[in-house]
Amino acid sequence: MSLVSQIILNADNELRYPTIGELQSINSYLKTGEIRICISSKIRDQEQEIIQQASKSIFQIHPEYIAPGGNAEGSRKRSLCLRDYGWYLRLVTYGVLTGDKNSIEKIGLIGVREMYNSLGVPIIGMIDAINCLKQATIQTLQEDEAIIIEPYFNFIIQGML
Repeated sequence: MSLVSQIILNADNELRYPTIGELQSINSYLKTGEIRICISSKIRDQEQEIIQQASKSIFQIHPEYIAPGGNAEGSRKRSLCLRDYGWYLRLVTYGVLTGDKNSIEKIGLIGVREMYNSLGVPIIGMIDAINCLKQATIQTLQEDEAIIIEPYFNFIIQGML
């Protein structure tokens, strides 16, 4: 749900008009609409390069993951890891476009820790992987764009703790 939709829903549930603060939030969100679309487009267009850089970084931090017996050993397991990277990038763009972290939580964070634990994937490794993904993404963006996107990656990381 977008920031605007959430504010309207909350106001309607309380049988009131949006407050001055809520209207200011909507105004700020709408002013950043063009840059949010630009960020989403850049990530979509550079997804493979971002994932490639992030995977290179995570396997430098945790070479044991690609070693024999590691969670990303072999091309099949490694491709599953990279698939997850693409999924997390999409989640981040959903948050950026809506201006809200609820979509990230609903689509991608509920039960994620339990899922990775059941698969034997170390949570600290996933946190490191999301950090690598964040850094690789930020490298493709302008400073003002990076400021907008960073909280969404941080939200995913916090959800894994």
